[in-house]
Amino acid sequence: MSATAENPSGPATATAATATATATAVAAAVVEERVTARVITDDPLYRKIPVALRFAPAEPLAVRIVFPAGLSPEGTDNEWVFPRALLEAGLQAPSGTGDVRVWPCGRVQVVVEFHSPEGVAVIQFDSAALRRFLRRAYSPATRSA
Repeated sequence: MSATAENPSGPATATAATATATATAVAAAVVEERVTARVITDDPLYRKIPVALRFAPAEPLAVRIVFPAGLSPEGTDNEWVFPRALLEAGLQAPSGTGDVRVWPCGRVQVVVEFHSPEGVAVIQFDSAALRRFLRRAYSPATRSA
C-alpha cells in the first residue's frame, strides 16, 4: 500500500484540501444581497419586485443588479453591470450619464434608471439596503488576495 493511501493527510490529500478551501473562500467572498425594489411607472400604484445585488472580488470595480426572468420579454434574468462607484455616488447626488443613472429620492430612497434600446426602466430602492450592500462589498473579506 502507498503512503498516500495509508495516510489520508498525505501530500495529495493536503493539496486537494487546500484547493477546496481556496475555492470556498473565493465563493464566500462574493456578496449577494436580495432586496425588494419598486418599478416606477405612470401608474399611481407601484409594483414590488425581487432584485439581487451582487459584487464579486474578481471584478472589484463593478456591481451587478439582477432582475427576475418575469420582467424581461425573453423570459430570462436581466443583469446590469456598472461601476460600484456610480452606485455609491448616486446615494449622495445624481450620478451617471450613460445607460445607468442613479440619484437619491428623498432621505430614504434611491432611484436607479436603466436605459436600453427597448426603453427605460425606473427602479426605486431603499437607500439602507444599497448602503448595506456597499458596506459588505467594501468589507476586508471581499478583497481579492
